[in-house]
Amino acid sequence: MIQVLRPYRRFFSRSWTNRPKRYISHVLKENIDKSNIPDGYSFPSPSEDDEIIVAMSSGVDSSVCAALYASQYKKVRGIYMANWSQAAKCTEADWNDVRKVCEQLKIPCERVNFEKEYWNDVFQPMISMYEKGLTPNPDVGCNKYVKFGKMIEHLSKKFENNQKWWLVTGHYARVLKHQQDSEYHLLRGFHKQKDQSYYLSTVPSDILARVIMPMGHLEKPLVRKIAADLDLITAKKPDSQGLCFVSQEENNFRKFLNDYIEPRPGNIVTKDGKIWGRHQGLWHATIGQKSGISMPQGDPRYKGIWFVSEKRPDTNELVIVRGRDNEEFYKNGLIVKEWEWLSPIPIDLQEKVKSNRLNIQYRSLQQEEFVSSINIEQQTIDIKLHNECRAMAPGQYIVLYEGDRVLGSGILHDTYRHE
Repeated sequence: MIQVLRPYRRFFSRSWTNRPKRYISHVLKENIDKSNIPDGYSFPSPSEDDEIIVAMSSGVDSSVCAALYASQYKKVRGIYMANWSQAAKCTEADWNDVRKVCEQLKIPCERVNFEKEYWNDVFQPMISMYEKGLTPNPDVGCNKYVKFGKMIEHLSKKFENNQKWWLVTGHYARVLKHQQDSEYHLLRGFHKQKDQSYYLSTVPSDILARVIMPMGHLEKPLVRKIAADLDLITAKKPDSQGLCFVSQEENNFRKFLNDYIEPRPGNIVTKDGKIWGRHQGLWHATIGQKSGISMPQGDPRYKGIWFVSEKRPDTNELVIVRGRDNEEFYKNGLIVKEWEWLSPIPIDLQEKVKSNRLNIQYRSLQQEEFVSSINIEQQTIDIKLHNECRAMAPGQYIVLYEGDRVLGSGILHDTYRHE
C-alpha cells in the first residue's frame, strides 16, 4: 500500500487555495487505478464536465472523498442528509462540520431532509421486526431506501436537464465496471476489516452505474493520513458507531426501543420447559447472548453460564441453553425469504457452487462461509453451508457473494442442521 509522503504537506494550506493535484493523482493512481482492481474490471472515470456530488456525513471518509474529487474536477459539490429530527443536536454538529470541510475545499454544499422516508421505510419496519422477535438491520434498509433511494431520486430531479452526474460516497466497498458485459458490480472493500458491502447488498442495481466508492480501494490508516496531510478538520474525528441519537451499548439501545414498543412480558425457559425467569419483550434478547439468569450452581444439571438459543413468538418465550458453544447454536442450513438478486441470476450458479466459489455472510465483518448447495424457489432460497455457524438469527440479512462480488441478499427466516 502506498505511503503518503510527508514532504507534500508543504504544498497545503487550510484555505485549500493551492490544492496539490499531483499528490492526489499519485494516491489515486497507486491505490485505485492499479493495485486494487480485479482482472476484467475498470474503475468509474467521470468526464471533465460531469457533475460530482459527494454524500457527506461529516466523517473523515466522506471528507477525503470530497478532497480527492475537488482536486480533480471543477463541478464538485457536497450534500448532507438530515434524517432524524429527534437527533437535532448531533445533526446540527455534523452539518456544521460538513460546511467547514466544504469551505476548506472551496466547494458548495447542500442540506436535504429525508426524515419522512427514513421513518416510513427504515425505522417503522425495524420496530415492527423487533416486535416480532426478529433481528433486523436498519443500516441495510437505510442504504436501500434513503441513501441510495430517495437520494438518487432527489439528484435525478435536480440534474434531469444536465449532463451526466455521479454520486460519490465514503463507503468501504467497491463499485466497478465489468468490461465483458459493461455491467456495474458491487464488491467487498479492499480493507476487509472495514468492508461495508454487507450493508449495501440491497442497493438497487440500476443506480450502480452512477455511484463511485473510492474508499473501497484504500485502507483506513491511509485515509486518516491523507486527511491529516490535507489538513482537513475531520482528520481526527472518531468513526461513527451507528445511530448518533442512541448509544450502541446493548442496554441503552433496549431502553431506546422501550420508548417505541409496548412491553410484552413472557417466560424464560429451558428446553425441558422449566420456567426460570421473565423477560419484558422478545426484543430484549439476541440469539447467542448471555441470558442474565442466575442458575443454581449447586445443581450439576444447571451449573454454568446460560445463553439465549431461541425465541418463540407464538408462546412469547425465550429459550436458554447451557454453554456458549452449545450444539443448539450451530446450524448449516438456512431458509432465506424476500430474496433479491443484485444482478440477473447467474446461469452457471450451480457450477459456481460445485467449484466452491460462492460464500455468504450473515453479519458484517465476519469470515465468509462457503456454500455447498442452493435451491431456489421464487423469492425463497434454501442454502446449505459446508460448516455449521453459530447463532444465526431470523431477521438477519443473508448476503451471497461470488468471491468478493455481491450477487444478492434476503432475510433469514429459519435455520436447521443437515448432515
